[in-house]
Amino acid sequence: MPVNAEVEGRTYPPTPPYVVSRAKIRELAEAVGATDPVHTDLEAARSKGYADVVAPPTFLVSVAQQGEAQAILDPEAGIDFSRLVHGEQRFVHHRPAVAGDEITATTRIDRVRQAGGHSMVTMVTEIADGQAAPLCTATSVVVIRGGE
Repeated sequence: MPVNAEVEGRTYPPTPPYVVSRAKIRELAEAVGATDPVHTDLEAARSKGYADVVAPPTFLVSVAQQGEAQAILDPEAGIDFSRLVHGEQRFVHHRPAVAGDEITATTRIDRVRQAGGHSMVTMVTEIADGQAAPLCTATSVVVIRGGE
């Protein structure tokens, strides 16, 4: 069953605020092998002009996915998660996230289209800090496989 094209353009409420912590930044930096001291050493980060340690760019994936979950779980959208395949992901970083940032994600279904019997859903998630200043724009395309 195709995704409901009428949800195209729908914007979901911002996610609850997520406070970026030094511990989570360190954990991700270690997991992905990010060795720049700005990720783990406060003085190194401050010496480069940051207020606190800097999250690696991939840190915001989990925040973007929290926003996207609202669209995926929207019953009116008709997205069958059991048939979902991640197709594409792009990020435009406006500034790095740093420890202490309180961030939210707001997701919009940008496009719903049919291709080869499948539904292609493009979601754009704006990630912002507590002052509504943009941190990142994440664009995700998911494929909802059609047919049996």
